[in-house]
Amino acid sequence: MEYAHLGRSGLLVSRVGLGTMNFGDATDEADAFAIMDTAVANGINYFDTADVYGGPQKPDMEKGFGTSEEIIGRWLEKSGHRDDIVLATKVYQPMGLGPNDRRLSAYHIKRACEASLRRLRTDHIDLYQMHHVDRATPYDEIWQAMEQLVAEGKITYVGSSNFAGWDVATAQMSAQARNFLGLVSEQSFYNLANRAVEQELIPALRYHGIGLVPWSPLARGMLAGPRGGEGVRRRISATQQEVRRHADQVEAYEKLCAELGHTPAQVAQAWLLHQPVVPAVIAGPRTVEQLESTIPVASTVLDDDTLAELDRIWPGPGEAPQSYAW
Repeated sequence: MEYAHLGRSGLLVSRVGLGTMNFGDATDEADAFAIMDTAVANGINYFDTADVYGGPQKPDMEKGFGTSEEIIGRWLEKSGHRDDIVLATKVYQPMGLGPNDRRLSAYHIKRACEASLRRLRTDHIDLYQMHHVDRATPYDEIWQAMEQLVAEGKITYVGSSNFAGWDVATAQMSAQARNFLGLVSEQSFYNLANRAVEQELIPALRYHGIGLVPWSPLARGMLAGPRGGEGVRRRISATQQEVRRHADQVEAYEKLCAELGHTPAQVAQAWLLHQPVVPAVIAGPRTVEQLESTIPVASTVLDDDTLAELDRIWPGPGEAPQSYAW
């Protein structure tokens, strides 16, 4: 397994991370345990979850979702691997019916973190990520809450997800004014078929030394390829409108992948790892076999000619303002 620094931090994460959104929903606990065992055995140390992951909320809303965190917690307790992984979770989404059971108030951040710690059966979270931007809460309040959690040893690093470029810049400047490390990572929608973040988000991340961890690296299945029943099923998960709009590109892309001797899914994820601000991609397997098919991505090298051809098939927007002005 290859490793890279998470943004400008000294923390090293595996270039393939384990996403656990399916745990408790599409993947039962026994299979989830097998997936986590396989991940650790293959050098994957970056485990990503969220308080909201794991399937439908319970009718009484006492605990919200939380199932994915609970499964990970039971595995950590059984396996003894807590010190072998970088454990990342998220805060923002509704975890109850109350008006303060969501978003990024200091009130909710504190309560949500403590609830995640209980479900995960650990005393600290390595990377605590804001699952979405909350423009109704001032950053002084957010950072005060995060600073307190760091001081208490409950979290170590802070990340974001689904932030725009100017959100990242605003958050980071606010953190710097408080002499706080601020963000080390951002999770965002990024793949060959959707490169919108290259216009403004990636330049902001590069400037501030923040790592980009893409979610949906296979464009909701469109880049997964047609190989086998699972590939067909994942292809269908993309909207038919998307598939029709990109039909010629998908055909050219799959032809190139066949020539390279890699699956479309492997090439799509390997391409992301060739982007300078991307330390890791998150695999979200439902089975051990799916995880095993992703692990080789960490060491897959695409030469300059291949990268140029991928740019031709899936052109990016360029960086602002040169992409639309001069």
